Amino acid sequence: MHSGTHEAISAVWRIESARIVATVARMVRDIGLAEELAQDALVAALEHWPRDGVPDNPAAWLVTTAKRKALDHLRHLKMRGEKLEELGHDLEAQEALVVPDFVDALDAARQDDIGDDLLRLIFTACHPVLSTDARVALTLRLLGGLTTHEIARAYLVPEPTIAQRIVRAKRTLNEAKAPFELPRADALADRLASVLEVVYLVFNEGYTATAGEDWMRPALTQEALRLGRMLAELAPTEPEAHGLAALMELQASRSAARVDAAGRPVLLMAQDRARWDRLLIRRGLAALQHAQSLCQAQARPMGTYALQAAIAACHASAPTGEATDWARIAALYDALAQTAPSPVVELNRAVAVGMAFGPAAGLQIIDALQRDKALGNYHWLPSVRGDLLARLGRHEEARAEFMRAAELAHNERERELLMERAQGLEAPSPSGRGLG
Repeated sequence: MHSGTHEAISAVWRIESARIVATVARMVRDIGLAEELAQDALVAALEHWPRDGVPDNPAAWLVTTAKRKALDHLRHLKMRGEKLEELGHDLEAQEALVVPDFVDALDAARQDDIGDDLLRLIFTACHPVLSTDARVALTLRLLGGLTTHEIARAYLVPEPTIAQRIVRAKRTLNEAKAPFELPRADALADRLASVLEVVYLVFNEGYTATAGEDWMRPALTQEALRLGRMLAELAPTEPEAHGLAALMELQASRSAARVDAAGRPVLLMAQDRARWDRLLIRRGLAALQHAQSLCQAQARPMGTYALQAAIAACHASAPTGEATDWARIAALYDALAQTAPSPVVELNRAVAVGMAFGPAAGLQIIDALQRDKALGNYHWLPSVRGDLLARLGRHEEARAEFMRAAELAHNERERELLMERAQGLEAPSPSGRGLG
């Protein structure tokens, strides 16, 4: 076995698997079958490349092999001759699994088709007939190229659970006869929102893990960034696609500063901003500017992701925590509350108001949220309340809130942080003011 060859196969598969599955799915109109045929091409590469060498264009080799296998499948089903001619004209030169030189030119000529195929695959994987958990698992499997084991490890659930989700998702799509096509214009906005939601759910689970020993799971964050960039490229005129890309780039820029050497969380105001990734900040600011330009050109208000990206940009642009324009952040949260009202948005607005106009103003908002049942088990509600109370000098009440927040937290690192804050109230404590 050639380890270098296997590493090359793994790398190419991770990058190109979504395009391969998408291309084959357009032919067979079944994403489950398309994935199987793409996997067959991967097996062929594992058999041939160690012996024959890695092709000059390995991605084209895999695509063409998968299409050849799809064509064999269609022939086996005795599809119409006309369809076979249409699907097979670019495969006639195939012999002994060798990709002819014209494939590079063929791929270049078909970039638009490949882009459309990827969009079809994304929209199908995030189809509304699927549960949110199923959409996430299927997206990571088909678009991210992650194995079932990798997805299970990232989400801290048993591998059979993820496997069952993926199998059920494919079965549901087949039973619902979900078409492998782009949504109609009148359904595009809702369907795109579903896709963006899935990508951001993946990002958030990587950025602040809901459970387990680690506060962050970088593999999920990186995968969501890759998917977000792909979406922005495939949907260049959609402001929210660029808004989400901007938001994730800006938030991810703080990753290195969000944990200390022991892996413990470091909250926003205590972070060493010299460790923020300036390249990601520049990319995020550029994506945000593009989203804002699209909104202006299309006479559309900024959407939820663009507004959140604008908030993240305020943090990214401030040289220190104290120099942050909290009044602008509070105003942006006001706009976000109008666009997408939710208790979590209101909670974050309370943090910004508390920073801009004093802890008493923020506490007034928090106390009103105490009655919201949706936040009954949300540990950041008592955490934020504890921070505001501590700043007002009401230490006993603050300590009780931090203890309650620790009891509600499922992530071990967050629980440790909250316990430390409760225990450290006798001495002046650095303010958290948000998760970072």
